[in-house]
Amino acid sequence: MDLPAPPTNYPKTLSSIILSRRRPDAERRPPGARINKCASQRLVSPPPLPLHHSLLLRPDPPGRERSVVVRSSTVAAPQLVPPMTTPSPNPTIRRLDVASPVPADIDIANAVDPLPIADIAAELGIPPEHYDLYGKYKAKVLLSVLDELKGQQDGYYVVVGGITPTPLGEGKSTTTVGLCQALGAFLDKKVVTCVRQPSQGPTFGIKGGAAGGGYSQVIPMDEFNLHMTGDIHAITAANNLLAAAIDTRIFHEASQSDKALFNRLCPPNKEGKRRFADVMLRRLIKLGISKTDPNELTAEEVRRFARLDIDPASITWRRVMDVNDRFLRKISVGQGPEEKGMVRETGFDISVASEIMAVLALTTSLADMRERLGRMVIGNSKSGEPVTADDLGLGGALTVLMKDAIHPTLMQTLEGTPVLVHAGPFANIAHGNSSIVADKIALKLVGKGGFVVTEAGFGADIGTEKFMDIKCRYSGLAPQCAIIVATIRALKMHGGGPDVVAGKPLDHAYVSENVALVEAGCVNLAKHISNTKSYGVNVVVAINKFASDTEAEMEVVRNAAMAAGAFDAVVCSHHAHGGKGAVDLGLAVQRACESQSEPLKFLYPLDSSIKEKIESIARFYGASGVEYSEQAEKQIEMYTKQGFSSLPICMAKTQYSFSHVPSMKGAPSGFVLPIRDVRASIGAGFIYPLVGTMSTMPGLPTRPCFYEIDIDTATGKVMGLS
Repeated sequence: MDLPAPPTNYPKTLSSIILSRRRPDAERRPPGARINKCASQRLVSPPPLPLHHSLLLRPDPPGRERSVVVRSSTVAAPQLVPPMTTPSPNPTIRRLDVASPVPADIDIANAVDPLPIADIAAELGIPPEHYDLYGKYKAKVLLSVLDELKGQQDGYYVVVGGITPTPLGEGKSTTTVGLCQALGAFLDKKVVTCVRQPSQGPTFGIKGGAAGGGYSQVIPMDEFNLHMTGDIHAITAANNLLAAAIDTRIFHEASQSDKALFNRLCPPNKEGKRRFADVMLRRLIKLGISKTDPNELTAEEVRRFARLDIDPASITWRRVMDVNDRFLRKISVGQGPEEKGMVRETGFDISVASEIMAVLALTTSLADMRERLGRMVIGNSKSGEPVTADDLGLGGALTVLMKDAIHPTLMQTLEGTPVLVHAGPFANIAHGNSSIVADKIALKLVGKGGFVVTEAGFGADIGTEKFMDIKCRYSGLAPQCAIIVATIRALKMHGGGPDVVAGKPLDHAYVSENVALVEAGCVNLAKHISNTKSYGVNVVVAINKFASDTEAEMEVVRNAAMAAGAFDAVVCSHHAHGGKGAVDLGLAVQRACESQSEPLKFLYPLDSSIKEKIESIARFYGASGVEYSEQAEKQIEMYTKQGFSSLPICMAKTQYSFSHVPSMKGAPSGFVLPIRDVRASIGAGFIYPLVGTMSTMPGLPTRPCFYEIDIDTATGKVMGLS
């Protein structure tokens, strides 16, 4: 959440927030009128919009019912803001009743009935033949819609990054949603939000969900955070099928002759004829063998084709599951007596760290995904040649498991604006951005003058850099505006404030005015602005306002942002007020997009060496140099020899500092960046150097989020998600 939690006596169960509908023929009251139904249902007038927003209020369409929050008379309720009564020409746009203090995220989400997703699709202009319904409130938007819209001009493209965060997060997802609600529900723009699908690991672990927060959320929030349309489960199945194939192939090669192995790989049919499966023809081409009849291969060609000769020590492919389980980080497999002593050490990653997730996020079509999945490298042969999924015969089968996952999922925000949810690659190991196909579909759907707002993972040094240098290279898209989300809390930390620890109360410095700490911490914001501007985009700073922030502190941030070269810096209250709290941000983003004229500039050319690209990114962070371990040197040499040096770089480092040391706050410089290892996601299409220790399987804290998660057995509603 972006604001302090509500008091402990505030009702948090579903029964305390009951959504009722006003009858269409009910008496209308003038905007701003007060209502007193009883002492426990006191409604107060909302703060007025600034004068220049007065024309943005829109009435409800005739005959459309409106949501009103009603509370039990047995519990003292906080003050509520009455709904706006001006009608809306867009039948999917809602007006929210906002309470203060802000209720729990799940209570807000449960208090709004989502519109049928077919209504959202119709308003967005998606014909029924181009989406498949997944229940009432979710739909898979088919890639075929791109053919329908290929002549449509793209809308404006906006990426949301952030300053270096605290462990609590600074509200990028909430800002992304709030901005889109402002653009769609208040500024009358066609808009689509594009966000990642959250993993169940953090949902049940330490972070909670990722649907936004407060009055800026994607709904249904429980469906968004739990399973959704099963994409992550499809990735898990595909990943583990490949893992099983690797160990099985090693086992069979160890126990069979070349001839026996070949005969089993290409068995005769009932007529005694043998043939290569289509995927086998790919391996033959790779080996330089032009024959297509199994009977024509020489003994040497049979050996080369049939034996992958995988070096177990080189295997990088691990099994995955979508749960935080630290005890699976390192395991041994092959312990059963039937495996004949073929034991090796391996481990589990969390599903979103699978290369298949990164492939899904970076693919541009079904055919492209098939090629990427097939060329994923799982390890090397004993002679040093890369072994791919297609070598194992799996590329086609993996694509079949992923054929539905390639389609983005359509959902909605609390205020009825459309959302495309797709992919969720790990933001450390992978590039941490939602999918290219979702962005491309969205840009066509909103058309000229519309807006697509997508979120990049972690701080701008990780998420926005990878968005520009990896995602935009593969998509061919260029953003007109980059947003940097900043909070007073995080800037105080970068200015020398005490450590911020998840699960512990904030120090007094973070909840009381301290202008000096904010001023000192603005060096971090300035560095992010400078870095992001180097790509040739306009930068808008979104100051995500917390209840304890003061005007003096926010003015310091505004001044520092403008001095660092930001196009604009805007205070936002979207967590507490929904889209209305981000209208100024929406106007600033619109101006930034309309005035953008520079072409996109990448940080490095692809034809430079692996080391040159790594060192370009290190300088971007503020490092004076790079130090390579012996293992990293060895891997760089191998990937260069194998022909992979032209791939972009996806740096795997801590999100808590520009440097490799999480405790180095602010904008450190002059440090030497250590590269301890270098690995590759060849199918996804990037090399990833490891800076420090990166865990791809998170662990559970002492008190995980699952303690708060339960279900109301009377209504079936989920409780406790955040």
